[in-house]
Amino acid sequence: MVSRNYLSLIEPEVWVNLASKPRGVRWATSVTPHSTASDPAEVEALKCLEQGTAKLEEGDVEAAKSLYKRSAEIKRNASSLIAAWKESIILQPSSPDAHTNLASAYIISPVSRPDLALHHLEIASSLSPEDPEIAFNLAAVLEATGKLEEALAQYQRSKDYGVERASVHIRNVSAKILGQRVKAAQASETSES
Repeated sequence: MVSRNYLSLIEPEVWVNLASKPRGVRWATSVTPHSTASDPAEVEALKCLEQGTAKLEEGDVEAAKSLYKRSAEIKRNASSLIAAWKESIILQPSSPDAHTNLASAYIISPVSRPDLALHHLEIASSLSPEDPEIAFNLAAVLEATGKLEEALAQYQRSKDYGVERASVHIRNVSAKILGQRVKAAQASETSES
C-alpha cells in the first residue's frame, strides 16, 4: 500500500509541475548535511499514514482510522485527500496504489464511505490480483462491514500470497462465522418449539 509506493503520495498537480520542468533547468540543492527539503508536517503526516496502514493490516480498524485522521488533519482535510486521489486515478486509472489510497481516504473521511472504499479496493484487487496487501486491506474492510464470508476468502488469499499475519484474522473471522451459524441454529430451534 502506501509504504510500498511513496510516489503515489505526490499530488497530481506536483506531477504536472515536475513533468513541465524545462530541459537543462536544475533545482537548488543543499550543500550541508543538516539541511532538508522535507516539510516536517509532511513527514509527520506520512508517518501517521504509514502507522495507520500498519494498524489496518493488523486488523485494528479504529486505530488505523484514528491515525489516518491525524494524518489528514496535519496536512489537509479528507475531502481534499479524496479529490487528490480521484485526480490521480484520472491520470493513472490502472494504478492499484491510487485506488487503494482513495479507499483509505473514503474510510477516514468524516462521513466514512465503506461502500466506496470497497469499490476501489475491488478495482485495486482486479488490477493487481496477486498483491497480498490489497487482499488484506480488502478483507479488513469487508470484515468491518460484516461481510464475513467474503472477508475470510480475502484473508485466505492474502495468506496464500505470503501475509502470515492473515492467519490470525482467518481464525477470528472463522470464529465469527461459526458464532453466527450457532446463533441462527439456536434461533431456528427456538422458533420451532
